[in-house]
Amino acid sequence: MPFVTVGNENSAPIDLYYEDHGSGQPVVLISGFPFGGASWEKQVGPLLAAGYRTITYDRRGFANSSQPAMGYDYDTFAGDLDVVMRELDLRDAILVGHSMGTGEVVHYLANYGSERVDRAIVMSPLAPFLLKTSDNPEGVEQNLFTGFKQAVIDDRPAYLTSFVTAFFNYDENKGKRVSEEAFRWHWEVGSQASAVATLNSIDAWLTDFRADLPRIDVPLLIIQGDKDAVLPFPVTGQRLAPMVDGSKLVVLKGAPHGIPWTHADEVNQALMEFIGAKSLVTSNKR
Repeated sequence: MPFVTVGNENSAPIDLYYEDHGSGQPVVLISGFPFGGASWEKQVGPLLAAGYRTITYDRRGFANSSQPAMGYDYDTFAGDLDVVMRELDLRDAILVGHSMGTGEVVHYLANYGSERVDRAIVMSPLAPFLLKTSDNPEGVEQNLFTGFKQAVIDDRPAYLTSFVTAFFNYDENKGKRVSEEAFRWHWEVGSQASAVATLNSIDAWLTDFRADLPRIDVPLLIIQGDKDAVLPFPVTGQRLAPMVDGSKLVVLKGAPHGIPWTHADEVNQALMEFIGAKSLVTSNKR
């Protein structure tokens, strides 16, 4: 299994598991909470078929990567991405993030620049700023996130069930856009994450990305469902689009948070058009 070492905790290295397939222009796929690179399976195949090199990696604390007790903030996450970019010597790369992974994309571009990046895609984004404050009245109340953290402390497996349910809008999409088996698989991957990572990542969701946005100087595509029950569209993608000059917004009507899985064809169509793919291969015809 291939790993990139991004630091150390006491006597142990902090290693990120990654997969690097194909050739051509590199596409780096950064997953959402609490999953890993395998959650991009409906995008990897079409990207490879279209002639792109695809790189996925598991965020620290999740899936097959090391599970340190530290580093669950976007300064560290963006630094980890920078190590991946440099160790694999990726250039002219396309960064693609979903949900929590969109924070790495935005913070990396703001702090490390676009020398290695051609363009970026954020799906179901965290930005611009989730928390309700005096200067961000559109945000969400702090007590919601406090409740999430208490739920993780009280019964992490039960919390994951509620999270995956909201991730897929499962009551609505079960047996249609997501199977019971896919639900269980996502839950099982989430259950393998570090308890510390699961808990502390919730604080990272409250990062204020507003100062990062003017520093994005590559073309940006935003894709989000208007029925996102995890990161509500009016608080996130709808506000984000006008804050980034020249960005493009694609709204998927009736779609939930987990669009790389539930709306893979629509996501792949928008992604391929944006990156200028010469051939379009969708993942799951209906």
